[in-house]
Amino acid sequence: MAKHLDLEEQEQLDQIKHFWKEYGNLISWLLIVVFGAIAAWNGWQYWQRTSAAQAATLYDEVERAATAGDITRVERAFADMKDKFGRTTYAQQAGMLAAKALADKGNVDGAKAALAWVAEKSSDEGYAALARLRMASLLVESKSYDEALKQLSGDFPDAFKGLAADRRGDVLQAQGKREEARAEYIKAYKALDDRSEYRRLLEVKLSALGTDPKQLVPAPANAASASASGTAKS
Repeated sequence: MAKHLDLEEQEQLDQIKHFWKEYGNLISWLLIVVFGAIAAWNGWQYWQRTSAAQAATLYDEVERAATAGDITRVERAFADMKDKFGRTTYAQQAGMLAAKALADKGNVDGAKAALAWVAEKSSDEGYAALARLRMASLLVESKSYDEALKQLSGDFPDAFKGLAADRRGDVLQAQGKREEARAEYIKAYKALDDRSEYRRLLEVKLSALGTDPKQLVPAPANAASASASGTAKS
């Protein structure tokens, strides 16, 4: 009986040896790949957490420098941010903050450079749109109207289309192109939510150009029906 078991065990052992000889290398490589992927994922997660913390710290440095009005520190910290964490949201926020600080101190060229970087490099279309809008404002202040219109051309995210149209209207108005400005203001008025406070400003602009904003809003359905009914009876 013992010999019989020994033979069975030997056959099983031989089968295992054969199987391992046949597939051992493949299994080993698969295990290496799997555990390597797990290690890489854990490493990536750690790097992400560490990078986010470092980027946040560097953004705080930009913010402190901007609050203190220390432009040299702003430029240095923002340069470090672009170099080390240019793909992060913190970098886009730092760019917008640096641009404002630079513009407030009269460094318009520096502000334009920061905004151009955000518009070009940002992976967030919202930040890119904001950078283009702010750039257009700086260009209008320097009376570079054609360049401002270039910044405002092309597609904008839906949430920014009304603001872009309004800004184009401002540029055209500054150029003395009243009718074209009116058309852009109308686009902006229709694009913005009727509960938006910004619409009040557009109403003022349109009224100044001889357009009644109330005429741009479709009448409620029940009012239209009542009007049609009254016309039919008369």
